[in-house]
Amino acid sequence: MILPIDLFQIVLIKIMSNKIKMKIFSEQQYLLKNDVVKPHAMLLPFWSDFAETGAHPWMNRHERYMKIAHNLFEIVPLEEADFAVMPDDWRTVVGELWYSKANPQAQELYLQFAKKAEEAGKPLIVFFGSDRSDDEVPVLKNAFIFRHSYYRSKKKPRNFVWPAFCEDFVQHYFENQLPIRQKQEKPIIGFCGLTKRDSWKFTLKRIAYSLYVLPHWQTRTKYPPFQGHILRNKVLEVLNNSDLVETNFIVKDRMAFFGNKSLEQRKKSRDEYIQNLKNSDYVVCCRGTGNFSNRLFETLCCGRIPIFIDTDCCLPYDFVVDWKKYCVWIDEKDIPNIGQKVADFHDNLSPQEFVNLQLECRKFWQEWLSTEGFFSKFNLHFKSVLIAEDRG
Repeated sequence: MILPIDLFQIVLIKIMSNKIKMKIFSEQQYLLKNDVVKPHAMLLPFWSDFAETGAHPWMNRHERYMKIAHNLFEIVPLEEADFAVMPDDWRTVVGELWYSKANPQAQELYLQFAKKAEEAGKPLIVFFGSDRSDDEVPVLKNAFIFRHSYYRSKKKPRNFVWPAFCEDFVQHYFENQLPIRQKQEKPIIGFCGLTKRDSWKFTLKRIAYSLYVLPHWQTRTKYPPFQGHILRNKVLEVLNNSDLVETNFIVKDRMAFFGNKSLEQRKKSRDEYIQNLKNSDYVVCCRGTGNFSNRLFETLCCGRIPIFIDTDCCLPYDFVVDWKKYCVWIDEKDIPNIGQKVADFHDNLSPQEFVNLQLECRKFWQEWLSTEGFFSKFNLHFKSVLIAEDRG
Protein backbone atom coordinates (compact mmCIF):
# COMPACT_ATOMS: atom_id res chain seq x y z
CA MET A 1 0.00 0.00 0.00
CA ILE A 2 1.45 3.40 -1.02
CA LEU A 3 0.25 6.34 1.01
CA PRO A 4 -2.08 8.63 -0.98
CA ILE A 5 -0.38 11.91 -1.82
CA ASP A 6 -2.99 13.95 0.10
CA LEU A 7 -2.33 11.95 3.29
CA PHE A 8 1.40 12.36 2.78
CA GLN A 9 0.86 16.12 2.41
CA ILE A 10 -0.89 16.20 5.77
CA VAL A 11 2.05 14.40 7.39
CA LEU A 12 4.48 16.79 5.73
CA ILE A 13 2.64 19.94 6.79
CA LYS A 14 2.81 18.72 10.38
CA ILE A 15 6.52 17.97 10.42
CA MET A 16 7.53 21.05 8.43
CA SER A 17 6.20 23.28 11.21
CA ASN A 18 9.03 24.42 13.49
CA LYS A 19 6.66 24.16 16.43
CA ILE A 20 5.78 20.50 15.95
CA LYS A 21 8.16 17.62 16.51
CA MET A 22 8.30 14.73 14.08
CA LYS A 23 6.50 11.82 15.70
CA ILE A 24 8.32 8.54 15.20
CA PHE A 25 7.76 4.94 16.22
CA SER A 26 10.27 2.16 16.74
CA GLU A 27 10.57 -0.89 18.98
CA GLN A 28 13.58 -2.50 20.64
CA GLN A 29 12.04 -5.96 20.34
CA TYR A 30 12.91 -5.89 16.63
CA LEU A 31 16.62 -5.44 17.32
CA LEU A 32 18.83 -8.45 16.78
CA LYS A 33 19.93 -9.65 20.21
CA ASN A 34 23.73 -9.70 20.38
CA ASP A 35 26.58 -7.63 21.83
CA VAL A 36 27.34 -5.82 18.59
CA VAL A 37 23.98 -4.57 17.34
CA LYS A 38 22.85 -1.17 18.57
CA PRO A 39 20.02 1.09 17.46
CA HIS A 40 20.63 3.62 14.75
CA ALA A 41 22.03 6.95 15.98
CA MET A 42 18.66 8.63 15.40
CA LEU A 43 17.16 6.53 18.21
CA LEU A 44 20.00 6.57 20.74
CA PRO A 45 18.69 9.55 22.77
CA PHE A 46 15.40 7.71 23.32
CA TRP A 47 16.88 4.35 24.30
CA SER A 48 19.41 5.36 26.94
CA ASP A 49 20.54 1.79 27.62
CA PHE A 50 22.38 1.91 24.29
CA ALA A 51 23.98 5.36 24.66
CA GLU A 52 27.52 5.59 23.32
CA THR A 53 30.10 6.44 25.98
CA GLY A 54 33.82 5.97 26.33
CA ALA A 55 37.15 7.63 27.01
CA HIS A 56 38.08 8.04 23.35
CA PRO A 57 36.64 10.88 21.24
CA TRP A 58 35.32 8.62 18.47
CA MET A 59 33.13 6.94 21.08
CA ASN A 60 31.19 10.19 21.53
CA ARG A 61 30.13 11.17 18.04
CA HIS A 62 26.57 12.05 18.97
CA GLU A 63 26.91 13.97 22.23
CA ARG A 64 25.38 17.23 20.94
CA TYR A 65 22.57 15.40 19.16
CA MET A 66 21.75 13.59 22.40
CA LYS A 67 21.03 16.99 23.97
CA ILE A 68 18.67 18.28 21.27
CA ALA A 69 17.00 15.14 19.91
CA HIS A 70 13.95 15.48 22.15
CA ASN A 71 13.30 18.89 20.57
CA LEU A 72 13.27 17.32 17.10
CA PHE A 73 11.59 13.95 17.52
CA GLU A 74 9.06 12.32 19.79
CA ILE A 75 8.65 8.58 20.26
CA VAL A 76 4.93 7.73 20.14
CA PRO A 77 2.74 4.63 19.63
CA LEU A 78 2.55 3.43 16.04
CA GLU A 79 -0.98 4.70 15.44
CA GLU A 80 0.10 8.27 16.35
CA ALA A 81 3.39 8.25 14.42
CA ASP A 82 4.26 10.21 11.29
CA PHE A 83 6.97 7.66 10.44
CA ALA A 84 8.16 4.27 11.62
CA VAL A 85 11.96 4.05 11.97
CA MET A 86 13.73 0.72 11.46
CA PRO A 87 15.51 0.21 14.81
CA ASP A 88 18.84 -0.88 13.34
CA ASP A 89 20.95 -0.34 10.24
CA TRP A 90 20.05 -2.63 7.31
CA ARG A 91 23.78 -3.36 7.14
CA THR A 92 23.19 -5.89 9.94
CA VAL A 93 21.19 -7.95 7.43
CA VAL A 94 23.58 -7.93 4.46
CA GLY A 95 26.97 -7.26 6.02
CA GLU A 96 29.55 -4.63 5.20
CA LEU A 97 31.24 -5.98 2.05
CA TRP A 98 30.20 -7.64 -1.18
CA TYR A 99 31.25 -11.11 -0.01
CA SER A 100 29.41 -10.89 3.34
CA LYS A 101 26.73 -13.47 4.02
CA ALA A 102 23.18 -12.40 4.73
CA ASN A 103 21.92 -12.64 8.30
CA PRO A 104 18.53 -14.39 7.98
CA GLN A 105 17.61 -13.81 11.64
CA ALA A 106 18.10 -10.03 11.30
CA GLN A 107 16.30 -9.98 7.96
CA GLU A 108 13.29 -11.77 9.41
CA LEU A 109 13.08 -9.32 12.33
CA TYR A 110 13.44 -6.21 10.19
CA LEU A 111 10.97 -7.37 7.57
CA GLN A 112 8.48 -8.06 10.37
CA PHE A 113 8.91 -4.48 11.52
CA ALA A 114 8.48 -3.19 7.94
CA LYS A 115 5.29 -5.21 7.55
CA LYS A 116 3.94 -3.87 10.83
CA ALA A 117 4.51 -0.31 9.59
CA GLU A 118 2.87 -1.07 6.24
CA GLU A 119 -0.20 -2.61 7.85
CA ALA A 120 -0.58 0.54 9.96
CA GLY A 121 -0.28 2.72 6.85
CA LYS A 122 2.89 4.40 8.11
CA PRO A 123 5.84 5.40 5.91
CA LEU A 124 9.05 3.65 6.91
CA ILE A 125 12.55 5.12 7.40
CA VAL A 126 15.45 2.71 6.85
CA PHE A 127 19.16 3.50 7.28
CA PHE A 128 21.67 1.47 5.27
CA GLY A 129 25.28 2.33 6.14
CA SER A 130 27.05 -0.39 4.17
CA ASP A 131 29.76 0.00 1.53
CA ARG A 132 27.51 -2.00 -0.79
CA SER A 133 26.49 0.66 -3.29
CA ASP A 134 24.24 -1.45 -5.52
CA ASP A 135 22.21 -3.55 -3.10
CA GLU A 136 18.48 -3.05 -3.07
CA VAL A 137 16.67 -2.99 0.26
CA PRO A 138 13.69 -5.37 -0.03
CA VAL A 139 11.42 -3.54 2.38
CA LEU A 140 7.96 -2.35 1.59
CA LYS A 141 6.57 0.36 -0.65
CA ASN A 142 6.43 3.28 1.76
CA ALA A 143 10.13 3.13 2.65
CA PHE A 144 12.52 6.07 2.59
CA ILE A 145 16.02 4.61 2.31
CA PHE A 146 18.99 6.58 3.68
CA ARG A 147 22.35 5.24 2.49
CA HIS A 148 26.05 6.10 2.78
CA SER A 149 26.93 4.65 -0.59
CA TYR A 150 24.93 5.17 -3.75
CA TYR A 151 25.28 5.98 -7.45
CA ARG A 152 23.69 9.23 -8.63
CA SER A 153 22.73 7.68 -11.97
CA LYS A 154 20.73 4.98 -10.15
CA LYS A 155 19.13 7.14 -7.47
CA LYS A 156 15.43 6.66 -6.84
CA PRO A 157 13.11 9.42 -5.55
CA ARG A 158 12.80 8.02 -2.02
CA ASN A 159 16.51 7.28 -1.65
CA PHE A 160 18.76 9.74 0.16
CA VAL A 161 22.29 9.90 1.56
CA TRP A 162 23.24 10.33 5.18
CA PRO A 163 26.76 11.33 6.24
CA ALA A 164 29.30 9.18 8.01
CA PHE A 165 29.09 10.78 11.44
CA CYS A 166 32.37 11.59 13.18
CA GLU A 167 33.42 13.12 16.45
CA ASP A 168 33.91 16.89 16.44
CA PHE A 169 37.63 17.07 15.68
CA VAL A 170 37.88 20.75 16.59
CA GLN A 171 36.33 20.16 19.99
CA HIS A 172 38.23 17.00 20.85
CA TYR A 173 41.64 17.56 19.27
CA PHE A 174 42.05 21.33 18.82
CA GLU A 175 40.62 22.67 22.11
CA ASN A 176 37.63 24.20 20.30
CA GLN A 177 39.88 26.45 18.22
CA LEU A 178 39.72 25.90 14.47
CA PRO A 179 43.32 25.88 13.21
CA ILE A 180 43.19 28.39 10.36
CA ARG A 181 45.81 28.18 7.63
CA GLN A 182 47.11 31.19 5.77
CA LYS A 183 47.40 31.08 2.00
CA GLN A 184 50.79 30.11 0.58
CA GLU A 185 51.95 30.31 -3.04
CA LYS A 186 51.43 26.60 -3.66
CA PRO A 187 48.53 24.59 -2.20
CA ILE A 188 49.51 21.87 0.26
CA ILE A 189 47.45 18.74 -0.38
CA GLY A 190 47.03 16.13 2.34
CA PHE A 191 46.01 12.49 2.48
CA CYS A 192 46.47 9.85 5.16
CA GLY A 193 44.99 6.45 4.49
CA LEU A 194 44.71 3.25 2.52
CA THR A 195 45.59 2.97 -1.16
CA LYS A 196 46.42 0.02 -3.38
CA ARG A 197 48.58 -0.25 -6.46
CA ASP A 198 47.23 -2.08 -9.46
CA SER A 199 48.98 -5.45 -9.72
CA TRP A 200 48.62 -9.06 -10.73
CA LYS A 201 47.01 -9.70 -7.32
CA PHE A 202 44.20 -7.32 -8.18
CA THR A 203 43.85 -8.90 -11.60
CA LEU A 204 43.09 -12.16 -9.79
CA LYS A 205 40.67 -10.35 -7.48
CA ARG A 206 38.87 -8.86 -10.47
CA ILE A 207 38.47 -12.33 -11.94
CA ALA A 208 37.17 -13.68 -8.61
CA TYR A 209 34.76 -10.79 -8.30
CA SER A 210 33.50 -11.30 -11.87
CA LEU A 211 32.82 -14.95 -11.16
CA TYR A 212 31.06 -14.07 -7.91
CA VAL A 213 28.69 -11.57 -9.50
CA LEU A 214 28.12 -13.51 -12.74
CA PRO A 215 24.73 -14.88 -11.56
CA HIS A 216 23.71 -11.29 -10.75
CA TRP A 217 25.18 -9.55 -13.80
CA GLN A 218 22.27 -7.10 -14.10
CA THR A 219 23.18 -5.46 -10.77
CA ARG A 220 26.94 -5.65 -11.25
CA THR A 221 28.67 -2.42 -10.25
CA LYS A 222 31.12 -0.69 -12.57
CA TYR A 223 33.43 -0.54 -9.56
CA PRO A 224 34.56 -3.80 -7.97
CA PRO A 225 34.92 -3.18 -4.22
CA PHE A 226 38.74 -2.88 -4.30
CA GLN A 227 38.82 -0.55 -7.31
CA GLY A 228 38.30 2.59 -5.22
CA HIS A 229 41.60 2.12 -3.41
CA ILE A 230 43.38 1.75 -6.75
CA LEU A 231 41.72 4.96 -7.93
CA ARG A 232 42.99 6.75 -4.81
CA ASN A 233 46.51 5.63 -5.63
CA LYS A 234 46.15 6.96 -9.17
CA VAL A 235 45.03 10.38 -7.85
CA LEU A 236 47.98 10.58 -5.44
CA GLU A 237 50.46 9.61 -8.14
CA VAL A 238 49.20 12.35 -10.47
CA LEU A 239 49.46 14.93 -7.70
CA ASN A 240 52.91 13.75 -6.61
CA ASN A 241 54.11 14.27 -10.19
CA SER A 242 52.73 17.81 -10.43
CA ASP A 243 55.05 20.81 -9.95
CA LEU A 244 52.03 23.03 -9.26
CA VAL A 245 51.23 21.65 -5.80
CA GLU A 246 52.96 20.36 -2.69
CA THR A 247 51.89 17.02 -1.27
CA ASN A 248 51.60 15.78 2.30
CA PHE A 249 50.73 12.11 1.83
CA ILE A 250 50.89 9.24 4.32
CA VAL A 251 50.03 6.09 2.41
CA LYS A 252 49.09 2.84 4.15
CA ASP A 253 48.55 -0.67 2.81
CA ARG A 254 45.81 -1.55 5.31
CA MET A 255 43.13 0.20 7.35
CA ALA A 256 45.02 1.59 10.34
CA PHE A 257 42.01 2.92 12.28
CA PHE A 258 38.80 1.05 11.39
CA GLY A 259 40.71 -2.19 10.89
CA ASN A 260 42.52 -2.10 14.24
CA LYS A 261 41.00 -3.54 17.43
CA SER A 262 43.66 -2.12 19.74
CA LEU A 263 42.38 1.14 21.24
CA GLU A 264 45.93 2.36 21.77
CA GLN A 265 46.85 1.73 18.14
CA ARG A 266 43.62 3.35 17.00
CA LYS A 267 44.46 6.45 19.04
CA LYS A 268 47.94 6.57 17.54
CA SER A 269 46.51 6.23 14.05
CA ARG A 270 43.87 8.87 14.75
CA ASP A 271 46.47 11.35 16.00
CA GLU A 272 48.56 10.86 12.86
CA TYR A 273 45.47 11.36 10.70
CA ILE A 274 44.47 14.52 12.60
CA GLN A 275 47.92 16.05 12.22
CA ASN A 276 47.83 15.35 8.49
CA LEU A 277 44.55 17.24 8.24
CA LYS A 278 45.85 20.09 10.37
CA ASN A 279 49.00 20.51 8.27
CA SER A 280 47.23 20.52 4.89
CA ASP A 281 45.29 23.17 2.96
CA TYR A 282 43.31 20.70 0.86
CA VAL A 283 42.58 17.01 1.41
CA VAL A 284 42.00 14.31 -1.22
CA CYS A 285 38.57 12.75 -0.68
CA CYS A 286 38.08 9.77 -2.97
CA ARG A 287 35.84 6.74 -2.63
CA GLY A 288 37.08 3.50 -1.13
CA THR A 289 35.22 0.20 -1.09
CA GLY A 290 31.87 1.96 -1.25
CA ASN A 291 30.98 4.93 -3.42
CA PHE A 292 31.48 7.49 -0.66
CA SER A 293 34.22 8.96 1.53
CA ASN A 294 34.32 9.17 5.33
CA ARG A 295 37.24 11.54 4.86
CA LEU A 296 34.99 14.09 3.14
CA PHE A 297 33.01 14.75 6.34
CA GLU A 298 36.08 14.72 8.59
CA THR A 299 37.83 17.19 6.28
CA LEU A 300 34.92 19.62 6.42
CA CYS A 301 34.70 19.17 10.19
CA CYS A 302 38.30 20.43 10.44
CA GLY A 303 37.67 23.39 8.18
CA ARG A 304 39.85 21.96 5.44
CA ILE A 305 38.91 22.15 1.77
CA PRO A 306 38.09 18.77 0.19
CA ILE A 307 39.39 17.78 -3.22
CA PHE A 308 36.36 15.67 -4.00
CA ILE A 309 36.68 13.00 -6.69
CA ASP A 310 33.21 12.56 -8.15
CA THR A 311 32.57 8.93 -9.10
CA ASP A 312 28.85 9.30 -9.80
CA CYS A 313 28.30 10.07 -6.11
CA CYS A 314 25.25 11.17 -4.20
CA LEU A 315 25.86 13.47 -1.22
CA PRO A 316 23.80 14.46 1.83
CA TYR A 317 21.34 17.26 1.12
CA ASP A 318 22.60 17.61 -2.46
CA PHE A 319 19.02 18.47 -3.45
CA VAL A 320 19.24 21.77 -1.52
CA VAL A 321 22.98 22.43 -1.05
CA ASP A 322 25.51 23.38 -3.73
CA TRP A 323 28.39 21.14 -2.69
CA LYS A 324 30.73 22.69 -5.25
CA LYS A 325 30.87 25.82 -3.06
CA TYR A 326 32.83 23.83 -0.47
CA CYS A 327 35.05 21.57 -2.61
CA VAL A 328 37.54 21.45 -5.40
CA TRP A 329 35.25 19.32 -7.53
CA ILE A 330 37.05 16.84 -9.78
CA ASP A 331 35.12 14.65 -12.17
CA GLU A 332 36.68 11.21 -12.42
CA LYS A 333 37.57 11.73 -16.08
CA ASP A 334 39.56 14.88 -15.13
CA ILE A 335 41.94 13.12 -12.74
CA PRO A 336 44.91 13.46 -15.20
CA ASN A 337 44.52 17.25 -14.87
CA ILE A 338 43.93 17.37 -11.13
CA GLY A 339 47.16 19.23 -10.30
CA GLN A 340 46.28 22.08 -12.66
CA LYS A 341 42.69 22.23 -11.42
CA VAL A 342 43.71 22.47 -7.77
CA ALA A 343 46.34 25.09 -8.57
CA ASP A 344 43.81 27.16 -10.54
CA PHE A 345 41.27 26.93 -7.72
CA HIS A 346 43.92 28.03 -5.20
CA ASP A 347 45.17 30.91 -7.36
CA ASN A 348 41.63 32.25 -7.77
CA LEU A 349 41.21 32.69 -4.00
CA SER A 350 42.45 35.82 -2.29
CA PRO A 351 44.17 35.30 1.07
CA GLN A 352 40.98 36.38 2.85
CA GLU A 353 38.77 34.19 0.65
CA PHE A 354 41.04 31.24 1.46
CA VAL A 355 40.52 31.84 5.19
CA ASN A 356 36.79 32.41 4.73
CA LEU A 357 36.37 29.14 2.85
CA GLN A 358 37.91 27.24 5.76
CA LEU A 359 35.37 28.84 8.09
CA GLU A 360 32.53 28.07 5.68
CA CYS A 361 33.57 24.41 5.40
CA ARG A 362 33.54 24.08 9.17
CA LYS A 363 30.16 25.80 9.44
CA PHE A 364 28.73 23.59 6.68
CA TRP A 365 29.72 20.47 8.63
CA GLN A 366 28.28 21.83 11.87
CA GLU A 367 24.94 22.88 10.40
CA TRP A 368 24.31 20.07 7.91
CA LEU A 369 26.60 17.04 8.40
CA SER A 370 27.19 16.56 12.13
CA THR A 371 24.67 14.28 13.78
CA GLU A 372 22.77 17.21 15.26
CA GLY A 373 23.02 19.23 12.04
CA PHE A 374 21.80 16.41 9.83
CA PHE A 375 18.78 15.56 11.97
CA SER A 376 17.84 19.18 12.65
CA LYS A 377 17.06 19.51 8.91
CA PHE A 378 15.77 15.98 8.45
CA ASN A 379 12.29 17.04 7.32
CA LEU A 380 13.74 18.60 4.14
CA HIS A 381 14.04 15.11 2.65
CA PHE A 382 10.31 14.59 2.74
CA LYS A 383 9.57 18.01 1.31
CA SER A 384 11.74 17.17 -1.70
CA VAL A 385 9.88 13.88 -2.24
CA LEU A 386 6.53 15.61 -2.03
CA ILE A 387 7.57 18.18 -4.65
CA ALA A 388 8.97 15.47 -6.96
CA GLU A 389 5.94 13.20 -6.66
CA ASP A 390 3.53 16.13 -7.01
CA ARG A 391 5.23 17.13 -10.26
CA GLY A 392 5.22 13.54 -11.46
